[in-house]
Amino acid sequence: MYKNLAGRAVLAWAAACFLSPAFSQPQASKEPLKIGFVYVTPVTDAGWVRQHEEGRKAVDAALGGKVSTTFVENVPEGADAERVIRDLAQQGHRLIFTPSFGYMEPTLKVARDFPGVKFESITGYKTAPNVATANARYYEGRYLAGIAAGRMTKTNMAGYVAGFPIPEVLQGINAFTLGMRSVNPNAKVAVVWLNEWFDPPKERDAAMALFNQNADVVAFHTGSTAVMAAAQERGKMAVAYHSDMRKIAPDAQIVAVTHQWGGYYTERARAVLDGSWKSGDVWGGVKEGMIRVGDFGSKVPKAVQQEVLARQKDIAEGRLQPFRAVAADVRDNEGHVVIAKGAQLNDEQILKMNWLVEGVQGRVGR
Repeated sequence: MYKNLAGRAVLAWAAACFLSPAFSQPQASKEPLKIGFVYVTPVTDAGWVRQHEEGRKAVDAALGGKVSTTFVENVPEGADAERVIRDLAQQGHRLIFTPSFGYMEPTLKVARDFPGVKFESITGYKTAPNVATANARYYEGRYLAGIAAGRMTKTNMAGYVAGFPIPEVLQGINAFTLGMRSVNPNAKVAVVWLNEWFDPPKERDAAMALFNQNADVVAFHTGSTAVMAAAQERGKMAVAYHSDMRKIAPDAQIVAVTHQWGGYYTERARAVLDGSWKSGDVWGGVKEGMIRVGDFGSKVPKAVQQEVLARQKDIAEGRLQPFRAVAADVRDNEGHVVIAKGAQLNDEQILKMNWLVEGVQGRVGR
């Protein structure tokens, strides 16, 4: 009896092994999610691309073996961008981040041909069923940096090295000027337009020209550390952008406006992994942890640091809006009222900004 039962058990086990997929072959391991990043400049120690590279690393750290990330650096906007984005999609990347304004149209074009791939157009504004957009409210940090600059300047003149006259850049110039003049009504800001995002020699020359025009503090919206290095060389002050740049300008840096992408990138990767990813538009700032001001230089008095951090807390908690006219009308630098007393610009108005505020020397794009 026991022998027959044992024999039947062996036969049953053998049949189960033959018929059940669980026994007939090893369970295939789930492939990690392939994520691609496209960078508009080389990866350097600081700057726009550095912050996105830190975001990529944060995804790796948070999700480990669930993801496999890669990046392609120094990809010009335009035809080259489309080719690289398409290559990443063809190579099986199911999530692709394209963090540059000029990547928006190439991203949309490739997305139409790869409906199963999710795309994140960072700083873009056009969405599609498989294309989401995201950006940070850089202007909130610019306003806070303006407060620091307004307290620190001795000449009441700041300089601003600007890439292109798009709304995002105009928002930054205007917020910086408003922040500066909120604590120093006599302050003025001179702008130099480069029509380049990344050209270190041009960035340096522009900063030097501004110093020659009596600016003793500069801010910038370009991609390298050249403005910071110029300020260090000339013994002037500067506001770091994108990253903390005290390694490049230990004496010149008064504050840094940094953007933090790790949280957003990780959240979006998780959404692809669990199937909850949806197209949408995110515009986060200080409150959401996407913009942070700090990394004060050693020459900044404690009282100024505390004032800036207090105003940062006010923005986070909704008590301060950079584009709200509190005490009087806000005018552009041609004398037109752009924000009436007591009013506040809404997001649509901010996103379409095409003017320069009173106190800025220069014109849009010139």
